[in-house]
Amino acid sequence: MELNQLYGNLGLDPDVLSTGDLDVRSPIDGAVIGKVIQDAAADLETRIGRADAAFREWRNVPAPRRGDLVRLLAEELRTHREDLGRLVTLESGKILQEGTGEVQEMIDICDFAVGLSRQLYGLTIASERPGHRMMETWHPLGPVGVISAFNFPVAVWSWNFALAMVCGNPVVWKPSEKTPITALACQALFRRTCDRFGDVPEGLLEVVIGAADLGEGLVDDPRLRLISATGSCRMGREVAPRVARRLGRTLLELGGNNAMIVGPSADLDLAVRAIVFAAVGTAGQRCTSLRRLIVHEDVHEALVSRLKAAYDTIPIGNPLDPEVLVGPLIGASAFDGMQAALAAARDEGGAVHGGERVLEDRCADAYYAKPAIVEMPEQTATVREETFAPILYVMKYRDLDDAIRLHNDVPQGLSSSIFTNDLREAEAFLSASGSDCGIANVNIGPSGAEIGGAFGGEKDTGGGRESGSDAWKNYMRRATNTVNYSRDLPLAQGIEFELDS
Repeated sequence: MELNQLYGNLGLDPDVLSTGDLDVRSPIDGAVIGKVIQDAAADLETRIGRADAAFREWRNVPAPRRGDLVRLLAEELRTHREDLGRLVTLESGKILQEGTGEVQEMIDICDFAVGLSRQLYGLTIASERPGHRMMETWHPLGPVGVISAFNFPVAVWSWNFALAMVCGNPVVWKPSEKTPITALACQALFRRTCDRFGDVPEGLLEVVIGAADLGEGLVDDPRLRLISATGSCRMGREVAPRVARRLGRTLLELGGNNAMIVGPSADLDLAVRAIVFAAVGTAGQRCTSLRRLIVHEDVHEALVSRLKAAYDTIPIGNPLDPEVLVGPLIGASAFDGMQAALAAARDEGGAVHGGERVLEDRCADAYYAKPAIVEMPEQTATVREETFAPILYVMKYRDLDDAIRLHNDVPQGLSSSIFTNDLREAEAFLSASGSDCGIANVNIGPSGAEIGGAFGGEKDTGGGRESGSDAWKNYMRRATNTVNYSRDLPLAQGIEFELDS
């Protein structure tokens, strides 16, 4: 499909995307696919002001009615699933199946949010005082700032946006400078949705495009009651204290150095398939990518041999080709980081299989790399650092307690898994003394989470929870209410406070 036609289908003006000051390059071949206008500090002030004004109106719209707006957005996304998925692939470099899958994830969270709009429940609480009723109610929090990353340019935003909408909050969104066109496409589709819905306050979705200074502006503005930020652990360490200084809320989704334990009873056929998808999907550029493989010594040789054979047959190339399973890294810095990590692993005694640049003769301005398997003698400093690239470090273990210790001995705590047919091992891994991650799986890999569960991790991963379960509570404020329907005024804790009449 011709690029201008794709933009037109998604409600974007090709002429506008040819006049901006920010060149957007596709990681597929390095070509410029658009020139986007960057926002200034004054633009950010205007956008946040509009969102703040919209909040005062949107918070009073009944939640099921707010859910109806999200339902209509899901319809727009269904209509444009293939086009938006293709744009995700063009701009982020992930294979087309993953691009359209990401849009499906947007549709799924919208469906979840529509149901949620009728389930924003509070509790009724037993009161110790006669003639009293206690309850809790949940109210819209206020405008939400969302800072998203290049690797999931639309799905993670949608997790926040769909829930924020039904909870009564406008969103100000700063996408990655690497993937701003998908954000503009989402904004255009939402505008179509609002036209169908009618009577929508201006400012429910504001998109700001620019560099780190705009992100800092979002982080520091007290009108944004919640900052939901996805990125590196380093970024989270900068964002969290700045928001804390103004006593705002943060929802942080940061790095993940995810591991899988493969026990001696594991189904190796199943494990190989799960490992390859989790380790090389999205060219290793997922926060939930599998980066560490901890294998029982009895099955280590057989498993590693099969993995190397599988890695040697992985189709690498243009992610728009339906036969390709691994596309490019996002750019030169990602490739350089991968090579630096592999060099450090070699210095620490690692044996590297793969990892070299490929297709350079055909795509000089793009960075395709063969996924790497690195057999390590132990969990070194390099292994404990997350490298956002398709590197899989493999280590041996003998005792499950040692495997869990290795598993947990990293700063990050996002996702984890174990492959075993031993019930005791599985339950130990899921127990309080097992995996210390926010996501712990048995006989599936650490990536590919569904929207029904809360997504997020512990330790340096930031502690945030997005998407399903009760993650909606991040976007609301809680009030505890006590109603006295008696003619007396008993006090709690049996306190008597009587005035002389």
